[in-house]
Amino acid sequence: MALHKWSEHPVQATPKHAADLIVDTRRRIAIEQAEASERRQGELAEQTAMRNTPEMRIRVWERLHGLDLPARAGHPLLEVVAKDTELSLEQVQEEQRQRTAAKSAPSPEAA
Repeated sequence: MALHKWSEHPVQATPKHAADLIVDTRRRIAIEQAEASERRQGELAEQTAMRNTPEMRIRVWERLHGLDLPARAGHPLLEVVAKDTELSLEQVQEEQRQRTAAKSAPSPEAA
């Protein structure tokens, strides 16, 4: 390794050409985007998977959309949730009722 006259640090190998760095960065970003798309497709499949309970399918929907199931009966979003999860509106409303009942039930610590 050669030493610069003004420095005691060895000269490092010449860095990659700027165009190579750009290509590498673009390739890495493309791979990351493809992986993110693949994860999303898997999650979309989980929100309609017949093996999952309505509760599980709705929770996947909530996670994908960053939204909570509306608490108000008759909320227009309930139909969207039903369609996206391939559940009936009645199944979504039942999950909504169960959540409301769970929130209003007295906790064991209160007893």
